Amino acid sequence: MHESWKSFLKSEFEKPYFKELSSFLHEAYDKTTVYPAKTQVFRAFSTDLNSVNVVILGQDPYHTPGAAHGLAFSVPKNQKIPPSLKNIYKEIDSEFKTNTKDLRSGDLSSWQKQGVMLLNNTLTVEAHLPGSHRGHGWERFTEEVIKYLDQNRPHLVFILWGRDARSKKSLINQDKHLVLESPHPSPFSANSGFFGCGHFKKCNEFLASHNLPEIDW
Repeated sequence: MHESWKSFLKSEFEKPYFKELSSFLHEAYDKTTVYPAKTQVFRAFSTDLNSVNVVILGQDPYHTPGAAHGLAFSVPKNQKIPPSLKNIYKEIDSEFKTNTKDLRSGDLSSWQKQGVMLLNNTLTVEAHLPGSHRGHGWERFTEEVIKYLDQNRPHLVFILWGRDARSKKSLINQDKHLVLESPHPSPFSANSGFFGCGHFKKCNEFLASHNLPEIDW
């Protein structure tokens, strides 16, 4: 975790809801297979708070072996690119008239280094059981993260994909920040409004309008 997040996280970790969540997680990691590894659960917070310009919010981590590594939608370089991320890349290529299919890996660390916070609504999941760690406190934690970002950063772009992410829209001051929302890029919903959303261009246009660096998607 980056130093800039420590006071916020320390405060959250001491709250009753997070202590209950922590107890649940200790038991879950002991008795079942949980992703990502314990050391990667808070990897999204290794980004310097003061460099965050974009927040992409998803649902929960990948639930298959070797895929989740603490950044939403991202997988390690040696892993096959998941269907949702393939659709994200497809939308990027459509918006920017590029064809980078053979040049990309599934590791989105380069986005993180540019100030994109890749956050899931739920930060852990039991193996092969998507959504299995909902309702245990992660949603409250993510709400607090969104509110903290809203209050402590200027001119953010919040990209909300899927029902879980879009439920956070009311927490964001839209007079100050840009909110972009669409269905999830999963193959089950991408054709219902994710494709053609234009989020990546709109994000960069907003950043440029506030003299902030555009993201090299």
